[in-house]
Amino acid sequence: MKALRYLLSLFLLLGLAAPAAAEVRTKTIEYNHDGTKLTGYLAWDDAIQGHRPGVLVVHEWWGLNDYARQRARMLAELGYAAFAVDMYGDGKVTEHGNEAGEWMKQITANVEQWQQRALLGLEVLRQQEMVDPEQVAAIGYCFGGATVMQMAYAGAGLKGVASFHGSLPTPTTEQMPNIRAAIAAFHGADDGFVPAERVQQFEEALTMAGADWQLTTFGGTKHSFTNPNAGDFGIDNLEYNARADQRSWAYLQLFFDEIFNRKTALAAK
Repeated sequence: MKALRYLLSLFLLLGLAAPAAAEVRTKTIEYNHDGTKLTGYLAWDDAIQGHRPGVLVVHEWWGLNDYARQRARMLAELGYAAFAVDMYGDGKVTEHGNEAGEWMKQITANVEQWQQRALLGLEVLRQQEMVDPEQVAAIGYCFGGATVMQMAYAGAGLKGVASFHGSLPTPTTEQMPNIRAAIAAFHGADDGFVPAERVQQFEEALTMAGADWQLTTFGGTKHSFTNPNAGDFGIDNLEYNARADQRSWAYLQLFFDEIFNRKTALAAK
């Protein structure tokens, strides 16, 4: 009896009495594009065995901040491996609209370079050991929403892309044949950054391209409606909307269930 109690105490001391509880794990990953050091953020649930779908997360124009990282962790909790990509590099994060706008313009001025930087982040995600490289998607917020649309227009091998309060860029005639990813866009009807004419052009171009697309518009909703801190930046057009945030997140999960055939993809959980 004494020997049994001794062995039990020893197991407890060594942490061998029971396996460690599974939880969302995170790590930073450094990579390089055109001489710029980029640092992304990977999140995954280690309770899931084997491969699972991967989701790229592209940040708002503020840079890779805590909000983008939080979304990556939320996706990991849903059973995905999520990589929050770094589009600016060198640790650039700001809370000033003028500065954010300048950084965004530097990236978007050259569409080919813009696409290449995003696609490099996608390749980093595909290379992770827990990711099924054939089952990947991308989501983005604000600037990130426009970025994932550009990834779709570049013909990236994505199952789908989802834009949250993005600028809804219209594909060119040359880009239209490249679009193979399913598209889900979530938009605020009162978003002053996106004129009604652009929304119409976006819809017409995707229809002309024969794309699988859907646009969900939330009434009484401004830009950055998914970010609880949107009102802290002193910009009238930025406003959090809890209802639109919750609904768009629920719609995203349905979208992923469809494009990933989720019951099969996560059967090992």
